[in-house]
Amino acid sequence: MTSQRLWIGSRKGLIEMARGAQGWRVSKTHFLGEPVSMLLPDARDGKLYASLSTGHFGTKLWVSDQRDERWRELAAPAFPEKPADSPDPLVWALHSIWALEAGGADQPQRLWAGTLPGGLFRSEDGGASWQLVRSLWDHPARLEWGGGGYDFPGIHSVCVDPHHSARLTVAISTGGVWRSDDAGETWRLSAKGMTAAYMPPELAQSEVHQDAHRVVQSPKNRSVFWCQHHNEMTVSNDGGASWQKLNVPLADFGFTVAAHPHDAATAWFVPAQKDERRVPVDLSLCVLRTRDGGQTFQQLRQGLPQEACYDLIYRHAFAVDETGNTLAMASTTGGLWISEDGGDSWQMPPVRLPPVACVRFG
Repeated sequence: MTSQRLWIGSRKGLIEMARGAQGWRVSKTHFLGEPVSMLLPDARDGKLYASLSTGHFGTKLWVSDQRDERWRELAAPAFPEKPADSPDPLVWALHSIWALEAGGADQPQRLWAGTLPGGLFRSEDGGASWQLVRSLWDHPARLEWGGGGYDFPGIHSVCVDPHHSARLTVAISTGGVWRSDDAGETWRLSAKGMTAAYMPPELAQSEVHQDAHRVVQSPKNRSVFWCQHHNEMTVSNDGGASWQKLNVPLADFGFTVAAHPHDAATAWFVPAQKDERRVPVDLSLCVLRTRDGGQTFQQLRQGLPQEACYDLIYRHAFAVDETGNTLAMASTTGGLWISEDGGDSWQMPPVRLPPVACVRFG
């Protein structure tokens, strides 16, 4: 069954869309005028979490029961006071929530938040309170992390193993990929096989210097991970222990990747021109889909703008529903496209959006 609700976190509010007889239409806007940077529809209990990056007023976190749509404010993650003798050059203060994920089905109140700067926070009470995961924050290698698109590192991807909720994988821009098998008590680097073309040759294979833009885990096969890196697209078939570069058409750069919920061999990427341009390749929007584990790719263009297109799709602005058939992506310039056939064709609903940070199906 096709998902009937789509949530869009935009610079001007949380936009709710519903699918009816006339197709997808905006049904309501929450937090009108406020920048909504991260969303989590929690399938465990139906709650919807929204993070707002309000600039001078800080980061705000809100939760709603989707059945009655009443919102209440929660505590946002907060860093401890920085020791006076710390060698860390970062300011220990929350800039924004860059990832928000639910714990396992056996952890009904657990939430995970990745932040800018690069902290990982855990909540055991549905977001009422948060604890910094000190085992990762205090790891000596964290001082080697660097900024990607920001002046400081951030955690943008948090993968909770669907079959073993104590197994976590997080990705940092820029700080590599890290894994834990004990709910965050201990960590190890997990970026072997990635190559950082922007680093000096002697550091190109360094795991801690890899800029993984987005990492997702296959819900079907926990051993399969997909990564959109700063200069390559990669796959892991051994739980993240090693990564293999994919031979993709058009470009190796992009921000987002999505995994099919039921087919571990299927994933989608959105390539772009990198660094000083950051626009679609040849100003022509295209989605790449593999159905054979990354051996080959199809270029999906039907219904997408093929000239004078400047839309960039950010890390969290591409979503797949629970069937794997309905896809949605939205751009930094407010474009929105929805596919109901796995990406073969796309439609643009009659709505002009603000810049979009994230999209999620309800």
